[in-house]
Amino acid sequence: MAIPLSILDLVPISEGKMPSDAIDASMSAARLADSLGYERVWFAEHHNTEGVASSATALLVAEAASQTERIRVGSGGVMLPNHSPLMVAEQYGTLATRFGDRIELGLGRAPGTDPMTARALSRSSGEPQEFATNIYDLQGWFGEDGVAHSQPILSTMSAGTNVPIWVLGSSVNGASIAGQLGLPFSLASHFLAADAPEIIDVYRRSFSTESPTAILTAPRVMAGINVFVAPTDDEAEFQYTTAMQRVMDNARGQRRRLQPPVDPAELRREEGADRAYARYRAVGSRDTVKRELEAFVALTGADELIVATYAFDPALRERSLRMLAEVWF
Repeated sequence: MAIPLSILDLVPISEGKMPSDAIDASMSAARLADSLGYERVWFAEHHNTEGVASSATALLVAEAASQTERIRVGSGGVMLPNHSPLMVAEQYGTLATRFGDRIELGLGRAPGTDPMTARALSRSSGEPQEFATNIYDLQGWFGEDGVAHSQPILSTMSAGTNVPIWVLGSSVNGASIAGQLGLPFSLASHFLAADAPEIIDVYRRSFSTESPTAILTAPRVMAGINVFVAPTDDEAEFQYTTAMQRVMDNARGQRRRLQPPVDPAELRREEGADRAYARYRAVGSRDTVKRELEAFVALTGADELIVATYAFDPALRERSLRMLAEVWF
């Protein structure tokens, strides 16, 4: 039986479109994913980025949850140094009060933006010990009593909701923290240049059930991968150049909205184009993508995959999600 598939959504804004258009497209994709059998849809926090409309994850989670019935909806993730943990507890506790156990909380230590914007947002350092303490308090606020473990502060809205927490990471440090906390780990291998199996191995070797934050009896890994499915390999590679251009723009510090696809050969000739070929990707026809995803699962031993799919035309993104579901579920 194939492992679960989930969706990571940055709510990308295509050139010529407005943020409201991007949000509408993401809600449509969430409804489709709900009907196709995807496990979860997560919204990623980013700031000061021209082509991304996913700054306020809790609001996106609320809208997506209200328009779906089965799929789990959460953050992939909330960048905890940008926020008061108490506010996060109350926001996601409120969501869980409204939508039950479909709500979950992925947490990261990175700011999700450039250094200048991070200073404008930052509430804490994101250092490992502070991050761990914040998670411990969040678990207290989500617990039956609704009281933080390190301070006698009550959160009525989150009490008893038991919102599940994942730790996000893209390095051995993040993996080690997730393991030591005894929490599930989501690896950002969709933009990773490093060795995903090595990072996952660090998580598994550091995994402990002894931490007061531990909620698992065994490690659980969800790994990210770039995916685009089309009727043919050539068409998929052509459409994937939209994602390639976004990565290249980020590397250059260039701010643009999502761009139309171009001839792949044109991008390969550009300096730095190798950065746009994310190391972990499955791009092609149904059979090609299925084979590449199976190889990625064999390489990493992941318990679940979370796919990132960019398309200039939202209809083609939905087509990709349908085709992927046809060969995986």
